[in-house]
Amino acid sequence: MKVAVFSTKSYDKEYLDKANSNHIHDLVYFDSSLHEGTVRLAEHFQAVCVFVNDTLNKKVIESLIDMNVGLIVLRCAGFNNIDIKTACGSNKIKVLRVPAYSPVAVAEHAVALILTLSRKTHKAYNRVREGNFSIERLTGFELSGRTVGVIGTGRIGTSFASIMKGFGSKVIAYDNHPGTMLIEQGVTYGTLPEIFANSDIISLHCPLTPQTDHLINGQTIGLMKDGVMIINTSRGRLIDTDAVIKGLKKGKIGYLGIDVYEQEENLFFKDLSERVILDDKILRLMSFPNVLVTAHQAYFTDNALNQIARTTIDNLTDFQNGHINPDNQVCINFIRASL
Repeated sequence: MKVAVFSTKSYDKEYLDKANSNHIHDLVYFDSSLHEGTVRLAEHFQAVCVFVNDTLNKKVIESLIDMNVGLIVLRCAGFNNIDIKTACGSNKIKVLRVPAYSPVAVAEHAVALILTLSRKTHKAYNRVREGNFSIERLTGFELSGRTVGVIGTGRIGTSFASIMKGFGSKVIAYDNHPGTMLIEQGVTYGTLPEIFANSDIISLHCPLTPQTDHLINGQTIGLMKDGVMIINTSRGRLIDTDAVIKGLKKGKIGYLGIDVYEQEENLFFKDLSERVILDDKILRLMSFPNVLVTAHQAYFTDNALNQIARTTIDNLTDFQNGHINPDNQVCINFIRASL
């Protein structure tokens, strides 16, 4: 198949080319993201391969259909950047994703954010490099005995909860479908208000849906313990940035660790080190000494990149051969969720 690969970085090409080593597919790489202004680049291609910050709205999908593009393959699990109703309703284009690549990678990154914030290792690193070996104001706290609230216990949330149990934390969780394995490990499921009220650390691992959009807002922050730590490695719009900034200023939120941001499409995966950043909210967040921001790198391990590339190439091959893996087909899962 001839495939237009958008939002390409050097590592995308490296891993996709390795997975496509027998040259089954003709992969053409574009640095630019896919949106209304670039959709014409997909003309004469049978498929497009996209990532989290590509914008596939109604107009883009209709343009792809008009150009006889029959397949959208996602190099990720989430699909909130795609107008699924338009794609699924057309019955003229398929949407395939990578539902699971390395849940451990994202879970471990969430733990890394927690440990960095709780033990201030990032500050210690910078001090020592400058010859400052003082440990004043580096007092941390232990995770053993702390209550960790996990919102969403799919593959990533389950992995994260298991890791936190290993630290000796008390883990409480919320999910519409409680996990039997976690219950057997001693994880207690409760309501969202219970999670907010009782957690010292809250980690978000749920998908972005209309119900979870701005799940962390002024009202829910008000339910939380003073000094709560909030971790988000899922989707940026789970958090209302304005409300979190207010919570940080008041001291209600003691720590914030985010690997995603609701306006990240204008920032993440780009080198802006020599440019003026115009996003005042991200600048305000980064000004807090108790906030840690990473640029959507939670998934970024060798194992995960290999799995993403292999599944992406498999999805292309399966579509070409007419044998699509139903677990990877977004429209089937979207219809099931709507029933």
